[in-house]
Amino acid sequence: IFSYQGPIVVCRSVKWILTDPLTVVSPPLPSAVFLQRLVKLFFGCLAAVACGMLYAIYLSTYHDRKFWFSSRQELEREITFQGGSGLYYYYYKRMLTAPSFERGFYELTIDNRTVSGQTINAVERLSLYPELITSFIYRVTGSQDLMEPIYFYIGAVFGLQAVYVTALFVSSWVMSGTWVAGMLAVAWYVINRPDTTKVEHAIPLRDNWALPYFSCQVAALTGFLSNKINSATEMFCYLTMSATTFTFLLVWEHSHYVLFIQGLCLFLLDSFDLMADIHKVYLSSLFLAYLFQFQNPALLSSPLLSLLISSVLARYFQVELASPSRPKYQHFVFLYIRDFVTNFLLCQESFQTPVQDFFLRLTQASVLPFYFLVLFVCLLSTLQTIYRRLSGEPMKTNLRLEDGRIGEQPEVIYHVFHTLLFGGLAMVFEGMKYLWTPYVCMFTAFGVCSPDLWMTVFRWLKLKSIHPVVLALILSTAVPTIIGFSLWREYFPRVLAELSELQEFYDPDTVELMSWIKTQAPMAAVFAGSPQLLGTVKLCSGWAVTSLPLYSDINLLRRSEDTYQVYAMRSAEDVYKILTSHKTNYVIIEESICNELSHNKGCRIKDLLDISNGHVVYDRGEIYSFSKHGRFCQEIKMNYSPYTNYFTRVFWNRSYHVYKVNSVISFQY
Repeated sequence: IFSYQGPIVVCRSVKWILTDPLTVVSPPLPSAVFLQRLVKLFFGCLAAVACGMLYAIYLSTYHDRKFWFSSRQELEREITFQGGSGLYYYYYKRMLTAPSFERGFYELTIDNRTVSGQTINAVERLSLYPELITSFIYRVTGSQDLMEPIYFYIGAVFGLQAVYVTALFVSSWVMSGTWVAGMLAVAWYVINRPDTTKVEHAIPLRDNWALPYFSCQVAALTGFLSNKINSATEMFCYLTMSATTFTFLLVWEHSHYVLFIQGLCLFLLDSFDLMADIHKVYLSSLFLAYLFQFQNPALLSSPLLSLLISSVLARYFQVELASPSRPKYQHFVFLYIRDFVTNFLLCQESFQTPVQDFFLRLTQASVLPFYFLVLFVCLLSTLQTIYRRLSGEPMKTNLRLEDGRIGEQPEVIYHVFHTLLFGGLAMVFEGMKYLWTPYVCMFTAFGVCSPDLWMTVFRWLKLKSIHPVVLALILSTAVPTIIGFSLWREYFPRVLAELSELQEFYDPDTVELMSWIKTQAPMAAVFAGSPQLLGTVKLCSGWAVTSLPLYSDINLLRRSEDTYQVYAMRSAEDVYKILTSHKTNYVIIEESICNELSHNKGCRIKDLLDISNGHVVYDRGEIYSFSKHGRFCQEIKMNYSPYTNYFTRVFWNRSYHVYKVNSVISFQY
């Protein structure tokens, strides 16, 4: 391997020059080759940034067209934050109205103006660091004179989505060696937008803030695992991984479960000695996130920490350890308690199995067929690599194109494990598709643009009629060109039509309700209702509520169960006692819940309440609800005693009925 030539030692296998026993320098590149690489890098970076910026502009334009955002009043704009996500924007507004950033931060840590009868640390409970950072930047940059706060807020989210697709671009580029793969990955991501992101429906959601950082972390990890980088680039990737992992943990309460799955992928790589030790990245990020989240015990009981401890022990003590068991943690308490909370969470859309339309959309966009092709080749080559490692054969550190061993590239092996684990979960849970589909687009684009993949196939086929290297280079250019042209012809007119079409989104009943609350309800009033509606109430009025649309807190879920009793078969007295125990002044009844019609009958709110309250009778496989009391939300509209003794209707329209909870009970017969 080594040869001595005077004062210079040449290492021919890895092509490094040792001029001194402690100094390593790379061999000088010819000026023409260096210039060619520099031009390629410049145009690749330019294409990546352009794709990200164009996607952000597209999101902004589409959002304005969909909601008529620029022509709406402030109240109507805030109502467009759907699914209770507007609660997060409320805290952003509150930070801007505080006398100073420090004072606003302190008030959020001892917040007694949100949940009735409770003082909560809103920063920890709701993961409000995105709102804190965005409000701080808005203050210090003097953006008050340039744009309204709401535009700055949604602009920050759209900017992060630009970073998201740019990171996917870079990942595919690094793996394939061509930035054409990055452009194809972004194209597939945008085309399959309903299955890759939720940013169009609920902008302030935590995963819209967090997943761009996870995408950057995956891109940095891909570069770190690559054998084609120098020491300076490796250090940059390592630092980027550390920063993005910490940020990802900080802004999303469920992030450590995602990192646990990623950690399993890296654990498999480590088991076959296919990667360097990066446990320090996770451990340091967990420690910092634990401190910044006010010593959050959830991080100490997370499966990620259990996995890291097991990995470290296995590495340093070289003993066979049993797999860590999942701790009984509050986010998963519904797995152990069979009641309303259990069924309510399991009935959420995120926990349902994917519908057939999901796979049909991916197939029509041509991503799914090519995904299976790329996955089959990479998985089979990876299994061959693992077999060689178990047989004691060392991995080649200087792979060439003609070797046809795509499964010996550590970054490819990682992404095979990544897509298999996340894909397996996506086949069971609908919500996991937003973590799987973006990387399906990236992984597939890398595969069809990679000469190594085609060369691997040709080596298996033992192709001799045509030189396999030449054919691999031709196919790695021709196939993505054909795919890109077909996507352009079919989907580009649709994208332009979306931007030119004015859509109508207007909810006059909700606007009327929020206007009444702001003008008629006293400032000390406490409102009860569904968590999603209460998030909008809190955003538009600022009044206290009985619960919040936060499904990771068991105490808030219990309070939501109590306020949902207005849709159960309970007596007026029972409901009155429950509401007054939470200091409720007004209760909002929604027609859409009271008279809900759904094919999935067992998952309606009133069905879940009947099961929890024991008001269900099973007869010959059918489920019937029965109680000596009528359904409260229907009976109270009749306006007769005893309901009028406890409640007084103060507002109603087609969608909502608002009742005041009487402080003094008047018995009328």
